[in-house]
Amino acid sequence: MRKKILSLLLAAALSAAVFTGCSDNKDNTNTETTTQSSQDETTTADNSQQKEKIDINMAVLKGPTAIGFIKAWEDSDNEIASNNYKVTAYGAADEISAGIIKGDIDVAAVPCNLASVLYNKTNGEIQVAAVNTLGVLYMVTTGEEINSISDLKDKTIYSTGQGTTPEYTLNYILTQNGLTPGTDVNVEYKSEAAEIASLLSENEDAIAMLPQPYVTTVLLKNKNARIIFDMTEEWSKVSDNASLVTGVVIVRKSFIDEHKEAFDSLMKDYESSASYVNDNIDEAAALVERHDIFAANVAKEAIPYCNITFKTGDDMKKDINAYLEVLYTANPASVGGTLPDDNFYYIP
Repeated sequence: MRKKILSLLLAAALSAAVFTGCSDNKDNTNTETTTQSSQDETTTADNSQQKEKIDINMAVLKGPTAIGFIKAWEDSDNEIASNNYKVTAYGAADEISAGIIKGDIDVAAVPCNLASVLYNKTNGEIQVAAVNTLGVLYMVTTGEEINSISDLKDKTIYSTGQGTTPEYTLNYILTQNGLTPGTDVNVEYKSEAAEIASLLSENEDAIAMLPQPYVTTVLLKNKNARIIFDMTEEWSKVSDNASLVTGVVIVRKSFIDEHKEAFDSLMKDYESSASYVNDNIDEAAALVERHDIFAANVAKEAIPYCNITFKTGDDMKKDINAYLEVLYTANPASVGGTLPDDNFYYIP
C-alpha cells in the first residue's frame, strides 16, 4: 500500500513537471514569435522607407551621351527602377542649360565643357558626378593607308565643329604629334556631317573626323570608308593616359542637399545601365530606338564605338581636369572663362 501511494505521488510529480515544461516552452515560443514579429515589422518599415521613390527630372541629349542611361530609363517606365525618372531627350544643349538654371531639371547628361560653363554661370550651383561617355570622335578615310598621326602631314582633313570642342581636340592631338594645324595639315570645317559624308563618297582619298553615330552611318553607306584613328586612343597617348571625355552627369547641388539618398541610388542605376548597354548591345539598340534617340540598326553598330562608361571619384576628376585644361588653353570661353575648382566634383 505504501509503495502504491509513492508510485501515485511520483506519477503526479512527473505529470506536473511535463505540464510545466510544456507551458514554459509555449511561453518561450510566444515570446520568440512576438519578438520575431516585431523585428519583421521593423524590417518591413525600414525596407518601405528605403524603397520610397521620388520623381527626378532628368535631361539627356539625342546622341551618345543618352545611351548609357537607356536601360535605367526603360526600367523607370516599367516602374522597377529605384526612382521615377522623368526623362526628356533634347536636341540642343542650350535647352538643357536653361532647364538646369531655372531648376526645372535636376540631373542631366551633357557635354563635359558645358558642365564647366554651367558651374561658372551658376556660381557653383551644379556639380559633376560621373563621366558617362568618353570620346566619340573618329577619323575615317576612303584613301591610302595611314598608320600614324604623323602620316597626316600635307593632308586635308574635313571636320565639323569649328570653334568648338572637336576643333580643340583635333588641334591638340595634331600639335602633340608635332604637326601645326593650318601649316602642316589643312583642316576644312563644314557645318553639317551630311556634307562630309558626301565628300567621302565622292572622293577616293578623302579624310574626315566625325563623331558617332555619323561615323557608323558613313561606314554603312560607303563600303570604301574605314576608321583609321580612334581619337580617344590618340588623346590618351599624348595626355598622360587621361581619357578624352565627351559626356558627363551633372546634378543641381540643391537637389543633392534635399535628396542625397535618391541621387546616390540613381547613380547605382546609371552604373548598372551603362554595364547593361555594353554587355547587351542588341537589346540596348532596340531601347535606343524605342526612346527615339536614333535607329536601332545604327545604334547596334555605333554602341561599341561610343565608349559608354561610368567613371566616378578620382578617375573622373583626373580625366575631366586634363580635358578642361586643354580646352581652356585653346579658348577660355569654352569652359566658362575659368577652370572649375574642387567643389565642381561630387565625390561621396
